[in-house]
Order: sequence, then structure tokens, then C-alpha cells
Amino acid sequence: VMGEGPVLLLVHGAGASTHSWRDLMTPLAQHFQVVAVDLPGHGFSGSPARYRPTLPRISALLGQLCRVLGLEVKLAVGHSAGAAIVTRMALDGRIKPDGLVSFNGAYQPFDGAAGQLFPALAKLLFVNPLTPRIIALTGRDPKRVQRLIEGTGSLLDAQALSYYQILMRSPGHIAGVLGMMANWDLAPLGREVVGLRTPLLLVAGSKDRAVPPFVSRDLATHVPGAQYEEWEGLGHLAHEEAPQRSVDRVFAFARSLAIL
Repeated sequence: VMGEGPVLLLVHGAGASTHSWRDLMTPLAQHFQVVAVDLPGHGFSGSPARYRPTLPRISALLGQLCRVLGLEVKLAVGHSAGAAIVTRMALDGRIKPDGLVSFNGAYQPFDGAAGQLFPALAKLLFVNPLTPRIIALTGRDPKRVQRLIEGTGSLLDAQALSYYQILMRSPGHIAGVLGMMANWDLAPLGREVVGLRTPLLLVAGSKDRAVPPFVSRDLATHVPGAQYEEWEGLGHLAHEEAPQRSVDRVFAFARSLAIL
């Protein structure tokens, strides 16, 4: 938590943590009270007992956190799965922001065979308690982590990669990511998001290999008043690759909604 002003909630995507907002938080805090969270099971956040990390459940937990902290969220910004989470929160009335910003939002299930194999593989891995530790061993190889990030279409510097290496060496973090993947179902959100009445800005990187730009582009045609922008040459981690551009766009969107 940093800064003073209207509350800005930042929610990272699957496999990341609050570190992904590191270059955005300080400049955003010049005009906002910025609140960033590690999703349950991610980074330094634990998971509740008997916790099943579905999209509605994660959204409910973050809504509860906002209530406990007494936060009146005016603007919510999410990356990838984080965008789906803040949208779910708004649809369910857990937050009532004046606007939502999505960076490469994961709003659609994987197509084709991947849509069947990916969740099944995650469930298979998650039930084996040794799997997170085995995967964490691979996180010790910087080149392996670099290939993983480059596979999303993004290029990050050595310092940025070092943060992902820390996460990839954590069995607890790996277990949290696998659990989220195993329980992730975007189909209901895809059907209900057309009823969203909160102004929505959709930003997509043209080189995103994880969530192709057409996902956000297609959503913009179905959500009343939604704005779509495609940023050329950036990948799935566009907000990390172009932090100042991302900050400027959030400020501009907030001003257009009279939040600032």
C-alpha cells in the first residue's frame, strides 16, 4: 500500500506477484492510494484451509480483503487472470469502481485441445505433493525462466527476470499457480461480462503469445462502451515492458472518468 488519494487496486496474473507492478506503483502513488496484493497461494500470500481457487472464490476473498481494509476502490487494474478477477468482482458487486483497466486480460478459455489438456494436466500435477518441489528445482536455471518469459512474447531485462526466478524457486508459489490453473473456468465470465456496466479499458500487446490480442478485441465488441487498444511490439507482460506508457494510460483513463 502506498500513496494517498482515490483507491487504485492492482491485481497481477497467474504465476506472477506484486513485483510485476514494481515500476508502476511509485508513479501511480503520486495521485492514488495504490493497493497491490499477492493472489492466494502466489508470492508471499498463503492459501486458506480447504481452499479451492476458483475465479468466484478468489474474487470473493479479495472482496473480503477490501471490506476488512475499508477500501472504496475507485479504479481496478488487472493483468491477464487479474483482469478477469477484477471484472468478476465488479460484476458480483464486491467492488464498485468507476472504471476497470485490463492489460492482456484472460477473458476466454483456451481453445481446442489446449482447453482440455491444460486444466487436466494442472490437476494431475497438483494432486502429486512432490510436483511443486520438482518444478521449483527447474527455477534454479535462469535460462529456463528466461525461455518461459520469452514464450509469452515479452522481453524483460535481467533484474525483472530475477524476480520471476525467485518465484519459480518457491514450491509454495508453484503449488498456488497449479491449483489456480486446475480450477480456472472462464466460461461463466465470458457469458456474463456482456452485462458489465463499469467503463472498461482493454489493452493488448500485439506479440502476446499467452492471451492473443483477439481476446480483448472481441470482448470490446460485446461490452457496451468498452475501449480497446493494441500496443505494437509488446507481449503478454506489456505493463512490465512499457511501465511509463502504462502509467500514463491509467492516468488518462482515470481523468476521462473524473476520478482524478
